[in-house]
Amino acid sequence: MSDTAPAVPPATVKCLVWDLDNTLWQGTLLEDENVVLSDAIREVITGLDARGILQSVCSRNDQDLAWARLEALGVADYFVVPEIGWGRKSDAVRRITERLNFAPGTIAFIDDQPAERAEVAYHLPDVRCYPAEDAATLLGLPEFSPKSVTVDSRRRRTMYQAGFRRTDEQARFTGSDEDFLRSLDMVMRIGRATEDELSRVEELTLRTSQMNATGVHYPDEALRALLADPRHEVLVTTLADRFGPHGAVGVLLLEKHPGAWHLKLLATSCRVVAFGAGTIILNWLVDQAARAGVHLLADFRATDRNRMMEIAYRFAGFDERPCDCRGPVPESSGEDVQLLHLAAERRDAPATARLIACDLTRNYFPSETR
Repeated sequence: MSDTAPAVPPATVKCLVWDLDNTLWQGTLLEDENVVLSDAIREVITGLDARGILQSVCSRNDQDLAWARLEALGVADYFVVPEIGWGRKSDAVRRITERLNFAPGTIAFIDDQPAERAEVAYHLPDVRCYPAEDAATLLGLPEFSPKSVTVDSRRRRTMYQAGFRRTDEQARFTGSDEDFLRSLDMVMRIGRATEDELSRVEELTLRTSQMNATGVHYPDEALRALLADPRHEVLVTTLADRFGPHGAVGVLLLEKHPGAWHLKLLATSCRVVAFGAGTIILNWLVDQAARAGVHLLADFRATDRNRMMEIAYRFAGFDERPCDCRGPVPESSGEDVQLLHLAAERRDAPATARLIACDLTRNYFPSETR
């Protein structure tokens, strides 16, 4: 028997950044304005998009000329936040990463020039770099192969593009931020997860780091077991506005105890941070706990990415004070996990979104607590 530890599968790439000349297309645009796109590369572009992996471009080229050629080749719509100009590619990749609000370790960069790859790798060591000759093989690599592809995955690009249009309109909006949010006609739904939604729930726990209260990943089989357990609630939050659906943007995992509810996980997509989704969800949950007359507890593990989620918990009133709930006090879910407490009180969700939610106070408690 080998003593070698099993290899850890690489984290899934969330965005691939393409160089253009002699990488995405064949030839150099400034030497031949009719550069061509091979069928193999076109298949990679469409294949990654179908898997929910975003794509961008980073190229030393004339912006108008390069974008016009991408449009003529019929692939311009596949690329978000393009960076086409004459500066350093590491700076361009950094800007793409920041605009998408992704961790550098979820970004990949592909270029035909070793010097360009080395420059990006030096300044952004967490970004994975690939030579152009590997482009046709990307669909077969594990880091470009998500475990599951959901409905939201297949429309991730269009949701991000709608988000950028939303952001551009907000920049032109002359009123307050709250007035702009009200103008979006947002509708948030919170309901019990269905079997079909579980793959997206698993994806949220895996992909979301900035707004994940514990950083814990719940695999599909664990979620299905919890869904069948009457002592647990697996809840999914979706959001839509006048620009279109955001898809599933949040997941809550709640465990029931006599006299107390234990929030074991709250994760929301980084795409809805600006809308205060975490605050709306927490206010709704606090109100539900108050209606049921139970104490509310929550797991929290600080990471280098989830400071904003900690702030949301603190503003909602969670702290480390002792639990005065009836019955045994639930324990935290693991090492390094704080158990935060809240004396629940009735609250209204912020009026920036219309909230349509299930009622957790109906048929909720085990028979022995009724």
